[in-house]
Amino acid sequence: MPTQEELLIKTLQTRVRLLMERYRKLAAENEELYGMVDEKEKNIEALLKEKAELERKYETLKLAKMIEIGDNDMKNAKSRLSRLVRDVDKCIALLKV
Repeated sequence: MPTQEELLIKTLQTRVRLLMERYRKLAAENEELYGMVDEKEKNIEALLKEKAELERKYETLKLAKMIEIGDNDMKNAKSRLSRLVRDVDKCIALLKV
């Protein structure tokens, strides 16, 4: 028949084993959670970079829209350029004479 002390020791051993098992489980869970946090941080960093790139593209697009040439402006520019080319041609012709 086990003595009172032997029962207490067995109870203590059982509790220590359970405590160690619980510790191992919590340590594994903790490691998994740290991995998830690292993954989320990398995801956030990538999204911030993408956001910055999209903001840069948006600013470029806004600038392009501000300086966009309309159809009328294009026709005027072409006619002015044609006149300039004719004037240059006349000047070259005068230089050759």
